[in-house]
Amino acid sequence: MYTAIGYAAQSATTPLAPMTFNRRSPRPDDVAIEILYCGVCHSDIHQARNEWGIAVYPLMPGHEIVGKVTEVGANVSKHKVGDLVGVGCMVDSCRHCEACAADLEQYCLEGPTLTYATPDRIDGSNTMGGYSNSIVVSEHFVVRIPEKLNPAAAAPILCAGITTYSPLKHYGVKAGDKVGVLGMGGLGHMGIKFAKAMGAEVTLFTRSASKAEEARRQGADHVIVSTDAEQMKAAAGRFDFLLDTIPVQHDLNPYLETLRFDGVHILVGLIEPVDPALHAANLVMKRRVLAGSLIGGIAETQEVLDFCAEHDISCDIEMLDIKHINEAYSRMIAGDVKYRFVIDMATLKA
Repeated sequence: MYTAIGYAAQSATTPLAPMTFNRRSPRPDDVAIEILYCGVCHSDIHQARNEWGIAVYPLMPGHEIVGKVTEVGANVSKHKVGDLVGVGCMVDSCRHCEACAADLEQYCLEGPTLTYATPDRIDGSNTMGGYSNSIVVSEHFVVRIPEKLNPAAAAPILCAGITTYSPLKHYGVKAGDKVGVLGMGGLGHMGIKFAKAMGAEVTLFTRSASKAEEARRQGADHVIVSTDAEQMKAAAGRFDFLLDTIPVQHDLNPYLETLRFDGVHILVGLIEPVDPALHAANLVMKRRVLAGSLIGGIAETQEVLDFCAEHDISCDIEMLDIKHINEAYSRMIAGDVKYRFVIDMATLKA
């Protein structure tokens, strides 16, 4: 074991604060990483405040990690000391079930080991995330950061990026398709960029007309103000796909009506009960599909990083001194960030 430092919550009601703890010594298949940057995801807030009821304390968030390899285990072959690498939302899985065999570790039938607040599969210790100066992870769950990418801006691709790329790829978005993106936060702005790079005609659905200019800067071809009944009516039956990044309960029915027959509405932001109720006729009468998607597997996470390098895509970020993490949480809740905070871990040394 060796000593590490980071910021953690000691309970659901306490702010994040500095903490010293132990990281394991690398196992034969492990990679030890000095963390350079870590993105801040809204799920970090949910977990730190136990809003999902599954938190384990002390809880150290952070699952958008970029850093340099400092040590490798005897059996490691894919990474070497000095490599620039990333770690996303998972650090292990059973590796033998049907999902894992299909490179879909996020759907591991035994449940994936998450980057923080999950028991380690070998020693049972509580995983601690990337708001830290270091991490030790099995090499299978470590990805390569392409040289072309800005390391700091690459960090959110490991969650916000893969979360939006994976469903677009899975459902076969292609050139000429009409894709609507619901919401333009950390997920939505990446969804716009990916759909555009895939050749789709992209429309942002937003409650705020003031976001039109920014949406077009991100690559959107059109903007529909979802609170404008006439605009929504004019969009009826128009879209092949909807990528729904809205993280709170909202009425799906008006959006479903904008899909053509066989259209697909993909949820990536909502993990609460649908409210108000879904009108089944909006599915049945047009053979529409309501689907969900969770991050992506490790192979696909490497794929999205390479796709971003090829298409010059990065996340829009604001750099953060870790001592301001609690203020950053308040700003995120207020929607006051475009579009992802990334912690500069050099500030942890101070």
